Amino acid sequence: MTIGPDQSNDQFNPGSALAVCAVDVCRHYQMGETLIRAVDGISLQVRRGEFVALLGSSGSGKSSLLNLVAGLDRPTSGAVIVEDRDLARLSREELAKHRLRTVGMVFQSFNLVSRMTLAENVELPLRFAEVDRSQRPALTRHGLERVGLGARITHRPSELSGGEQQRAALARALINQPKLLLADEPTGNLDSHTGTEIMNLMREFNQSLGMTIVMVTHERALAERYAKRMIFLADGKLIDDQANSAVEPASLERERR
Repeated sequence: MTIGPDQSNDQFNPGSALAVCAVDVCRHYQMGETLIRAVDGISLQVRRGEFVALLGSSGSGKSSLLNLVAGLDRPTSGAVIVEDRDLARLSREELAKHRLRTVGMVFQSFNLVSRMTLAENVELPLRFAEVDRSQRPALTRHGLERVGLGARITHRPSELSGGEQQRAALARALINQPKLLLADEPTGNLDSHTGTEIMNLMREFNQSLGMTIVMVTHERALAERYAKRMIFLADGKLIDDQANSAVEPASLERERR
C-alpha cells in the first residue's frame, strides 16, 4: 500500500477529509485469451481540495482508474470510495446520480452535442438533475460567464474554437456544483496557449471553490506547473507518489506577470 505525502497508515481510512480513497483496487478484463490488468492493485487517497495529476504512458492505467472514480466502470476487486460512498455498492441509478451531482467530467474530445447551443449543452445536467425550469437560464448564463463565454451563449459548438469548446465543456461539468472535477487529458486537443488558459481556469476553481481536481495527463511539465501532487502509474500499478512544492498560488503568478 502506498501512502501519499504527509499521510500515515492509521489515517488511510475513508473519512471527512478524503474526497477519494482507493483500496487495493483492480480492474481486469478479458481480451480474447489475454487477461488485461488495466488497474492492478492500486491504493491511494486524495484529500478534499487537492489538485492531483495522474501520470503515465499510454496503457499505464490512468484513464481506467479515472473511470472507476467517475463510476463509469466497476472494479473487479477492491474498493473505490468517493465522498464517503463505496461505488461498488451503488446501484446503476445511484451511480448515475453520482456522476450527475458528485463528480464533473471533462474529456479531451469536449463531447458537446453539436445540434445544441452552448446554453442548451450547459443546461443539460440541470435538466437531468430536475432543477426547476425557472432557475436554469440564470444558472446556465452564470456558468458560461464564469468561463468567459457569456457572449457566445447562443452559438453552437461548430461555431467555436477548440479552446471555447473546452471552456463550454468545463462550464457544463461544473454546472451542478460537483465536489470533484475529473479531467482526462483536458488540453490534449488544444494548442499550448489555449491549453494554458484552460488549466488556469481549473486552478482558479480549485483555489477559489476548494474543488478537488484529479487530472490525467502524460505531460509531466503540465503536472509540475499545476498539480500539488503527482501520482505515477505503470502497467496498472502505482509506482510513485510525489508532493509538488513548486506549484505557486495563481495570485502570485498574476502579480509576477
